[in-house]
Amino acid sequence: MTICIVGLGYVGLPLAVKFGLHQPVLGYDIHQGRIDELKTGHDSTFEVDDAELRKADITFTTDPAIISQADIIIVAIPTPVDEENRPDLEPVLSGCRVIGEHLKKGATVIFESTVYPGCTERDCKPVLEEKSGLKSGSDFHIAYSPERINPGDKVHTVETIVKVVSGDTPETLEKVATLYEQVIKAGVHRAPSIMVAEAAKIIENTQRDINIGLMNELKMIFDRMGINIYDVLEAAGTKWNFLKFHPGLVGGHCIGVDPYYLAAEAKRLGHHPEIILAGRSVNDNMAHYEASQIIKDLARKGNTLKGLKLLVLGGAFKPDVPDMRNSKVKDLIADLKSYGCDVSICEPHFKGAELFGAKNVSLDEKKNFDVSIKAVKHKAFGDVQTDYTLL
Repeated sequence: MTICIVGLGYVGLPLAVKFGLHQPVLGYDIHQGRIDELKTGHDSTFEVDDAELRKADITFTTDPAIISQADIIIVAIPTPVDEENRPDLEPVLSGCRVIGEHLKKGATVIFESTVYPGCTERDCKPVLEEKSGLKSGSDFHIAYSPERINPGDKVHTVETIVKVVSGDTPETLEKVATLYEQVIKAGVHRAPSIMVAEAAKIIENTQRDINIGLMNELKMIFDRMGINIYDVLEAAGTKWNFLKFHPGLVGGHCIGVDPYYLAAEAKRLGHHPEIILAGRSVNDNMAHYEASQIIKDLARKGNTLKGLKLLVLGGAFKPDVPDMRNSKVKDLIADLKSYGCDVSICEPHFKGAELFGAKNVSLDEKKNFDVSIKAVKHKAFGDVQTDYTLL
């Protein structure tokens, strides 16, 4: 079977490489710059080793006509939210329109994008049918196998994480399971339906978001008590069944986004998801809380805030990734600047001269600042001591 991966970012590329080490793979993306980069054998996301990328047999292109050659089409397109935190399906639906225009009879379309339960069949399938003129379930088939990539994680990689698979028919399910079993060493889990697979994925990130939200709220409480939350967590963690989560800034394109997809679908069905949205509210406002705490402490120490030179270490949404999307460090910097502080940032994974409205400087310039704040635990920062640590 000829495989085409649609979307070659953090999710699509690692999968394309794994299949490409076994057979020829077609790789399609709408961004010419990304295709040009991959053709040189380099991945700027650092999810794939350049040597492995060069070894894989992948045809990279921005020409959607290549999709017409595929028996298997794997969709790895981002599913963001808009400014009101409502699901923005346009990227994935736009991808469906392109796929539909080039979908050949007998093909199977597998969605990996994180969506709310029902989205694949209710929103994506009709677009494929409309644009292709084919009938789902007879002329072509659909399946869902949620991505479980953890950006920057070199231990839990695509082949070492169990793959959840589902299909619109038992035959499709087995076809998809057999396909992924070729490259997923950890094996596959056959979900009984597409909706179950969609739900399984979205609660993974929702559960993590809620747990981090709890830790963030506990930090706010313990700050008022004068207790160090990390001392508390160390003590509580001595019990075998204590879940070891930590407070922090929750950003990125998964944990900070996916719960809103589940919440939106719950509301559509007439249920107001209180716990899910409470966790989101706490985490979305954590950067504002941390900024206010820093400003209050600086003021108590007699600092003149206007013109005070602050350096924020880290701008990515998590350690050791070059991904700045939805990073809450942006909110932190904006708040600090609103008090008149002169804020710069040190983000070694970002090549630009300015990030989030702040000058991007090298780590050796830290000595030139009055106050330093470690916002992201990059390995490049090592044991660098800072005045404040938000980890």
